[in-house]
Amino acid sequence: MIRTFKALSLLLAYPSAELQRAAPELRSALAAEGLLTEQRHPDLFALIDQLATQDIYELQERYVFLFDRTRSLSLQLFEHVHGEGRDRGQAMVDLQALYEAHGLMVEARELPDYLPLFLEFLATRPLDEARALLGQPLHVLTTLRERLIKRGSDYASVFAALATLADGEASDKDLAIVQSEPDDDPNDLEALDRAWEETAVTFGPQSGPDEGCPKAEWMLKQMDTDKALPASVPVSVTR
Repeated sequence: MIRTFKALSLLLAYPSAELQRAAPELRSALAAEGLLTEQRHPDLFALIDQLATQDIYELQERYVFLFDRTRSLSLQLFEHVHGEGRDRGQAMVDLQALYEAHGLMVEARELPDYLPLFLEFLATRPLDEARALLGQPLHVLTTLRERLIKRGSDYASVFAALATLADGEASDKDLAIVQSEPDDDPNDLEALDRAWEETAVTFGPQSGPDEGCPKAEWMLKQMDTDKALPASVPVSVTR
């Protein structure tokens, strides 16, 4: 189990009481494994401290504002590459097959390209393989980091850390394609309505008090052990 990927996955999950209680464990995991240089720690620790100490409802509101109401910050990776095109469906099928081939059975409403779920999968793989896989969407991660920096968001620290862990560099061509996507304004509600009105799937929290949060309890429990996952593990990160 690569605890650094596990911790970064949790930092990008919808804020919850479990996540707040796990803050010391997240700090420990990031520092102990040594995959990130110490210069990355202060920014990540600042985000962890915010998640641990700020009002949970304010944290959740901020999260929704950034990642659900702002389509150009969507945590659905293929959204930035394929949009709602037909190729996205095949990419989803291929990624789901990759998970299943390695014994990761996803029991969730979340789509396979949800970034925290992808990082959860990488945490189960050998480090070299995980870094190579992370390098494939590096152009998306780089673009999201830049957009979050522009907004002054501490979540940018997670994407900066992911960029240092990924193998390779994002090509100028791939970056240009992703960065050509309009960086929408979440305050422009009319524009948001127009952008989402024909969307076949929803990426934001579902209705109901329990359906709006990802169930991170399983991931948090796995932080307690460095053992590899068994052959088949159900994962639930439903939001």
